[in-house]
Amino acid sequence: MGCASSVYAAVGTKKKLSIPEVVVFVPSTRIPAQSDLQKRLRGLIPKDIADRLSSLRNQIVFVAEDTDGSAIPELRRGLEEYLSLLIGLTKKEYGLEGLVEFKWRSLADGKQQQEASSSCIANSWFEVLSVVHMMAMLALSEADTLMIPKDHSGSSIRTVSSDCKREAVDLLLKATGYLEFCVRDVLVHIPPEIKKNFPKDLQDGVLEVISFQTLGQGTEIQLGLAVDCQKATLSVKRRLACEQLSYFSQAYHCLSGYDHINNGYGKKHMWFIKWKFLESKAAAYYFHGLMVDKGNEPSCHVSAVCCFLAAEEILSESKKACFTFCLAAPVTRAAPLWGAMKHLHQKIPEVAARKSQMYGYLLEQDKVLQALPDLPEFQLSLRPDDYQLPEIDPAWESEKWETQSQSLKEHLDDSDDNDETETE
Repeated sequence: MGCASSVYAAVGTKKKLSIPEVVVFVPSTRIPAQSDLQKRLRGLIPKDIADRLSSLRNQIVFVAEDTDGSAIPELRRGLEEYLSLLIGLTKKEYGLEGLVEFKWRSLADGKQQQEASSSCIANSWFEVLSVVHMMAMLALSEADTLMIPKDHSGSSIRTVSSDCKREAVDLLLKATGYLEFCVRDVLVHIPPEIKKNFPKDLQDGVLEVISFQTLGQGTEIQLGLAVDCQKATLSVKRRLACEQLSYFSQAYHCLSGYDHINNGYGKKHMWFIKWKFLESKAAAYYFHGLMVDKGNEPSCHVSAVCCFLAAEEILSESKKACFTFCLAAPVTRAAPLWGAMKHLHQKIPEVAARKSQMYGYLLEQDKVLQALPDLPEFQLSLRPDDYQLPEIDPAWESEKWETQSQSLKEHLDDSDDNDETETE
C-alpha cells in the first residue's frame, strides 16, 4: 500500500518484521504498467515523438517498480517531462484522443494480482488523469515521510521539526491542487461510458474525498503547531480544530456513500477518516468547552462540562477507530502521539474529571441545561495550490508533425471512402 515508505521495525525472536507506520495516509498509488507504447503509436505520430513518449513512460515504470515508489524526486521529474509530451495526444485537432490504450496498475499488488487490478483504457485524458493522480500520491507520500523521523529507535518520544511540518503542509496543499485539477479540468473531457470502467481510486467522488482528507491533515498539522506555540490564542486553536472537523466530516460523509469502501483499501481508508473525524471532533469540543467556560453564568459552566464529557467519550471512540484502522489489511502502525493529540490525550480526561467535580452541583440543580452546545462554524482557511498543466512540448509544433498529421487525416478519409464504395 502507498501509506508510507517509512517503516517501523519490530524485532521478533526469529526475524525482523517491518510494519509501515502511517501519519499521512496515502490511499493507493497507481503506476503505469509495462506496455509497448511505441508499437501502438507507430504510424500515428512522428517516430521521434513516439520514441520519447515510450522511453519516458518505460523509465517511470522501471523507477517505480525498482524503488517501490520511494524515488519521489526522480519520479516527479519523469512524470512532469512525460506530461508535457503526453498533452499532444489530447489535442482534438490531431485526432488521437481515443486511438491508444494505456495500462495502469496498483503499486502494492504482486505479480499475481497485477492483471486483476490493472486498468487498460483507450483514452489519452485517462492517461493525463492517471499521471496527475500519481503526482498527488507522491506528494502525500513525501509529506508522510517528513512527518516520521528517520530515527526508528522505538522511543515513544519523537520530534519532528517545525520546518518539516510546514513543508509537509505545503506538500498536502500541492497534492490537493493536483486532485482538484483532476476533478475540475480532466474528468470533464472523459465520456461517462469510459468513466464507468475507471478503477475506484479514480472515481470523481473518491478524488474529492482524498482532497478533503488532505486538507484536514494539513489543518491537523497546523493545530499541532498552534498548540506548541505559546503565542497562539485559545480562539485560534478552537478555530483550527473546528476547521479540521469540517474537512474530515465532509470526507467521512462522502466516502460512506461509495462502493469504494467495500474493497480492502477502501475499508482501511474509511477507518482512517473515521479515526481522524472522531479525533478532530474531540479536539473541537475540548477547545470550545474552554472558550465557553470563560463565561460567568452558571449555564456557561454547565455547557463547558458537557463539551468536556463529550470530548472524553469521543476521544475513547477514536482510539477504537485507530486500532481498527491499524488492523485492517494491509496492517499498519499508528505513529506515537504527536501534535495536538499528544497534548489532548492527557488534558481531555483531566479537564473533564476536574470540571465535572467542580460544577457537578450545577448539573444536578438544572438538568435542562445539560445539552451539548453547537460548535461554531468558520470559513475554511486552507487553500489548495492552483495547478495547471505544463506547456505542450515544442515537438508537437514541428513542421514534420504537421505534414504527417495531414497525411494521417487523408489516410483516414480515404479509408472511409473505400468502406462506402465496398458497401455499395
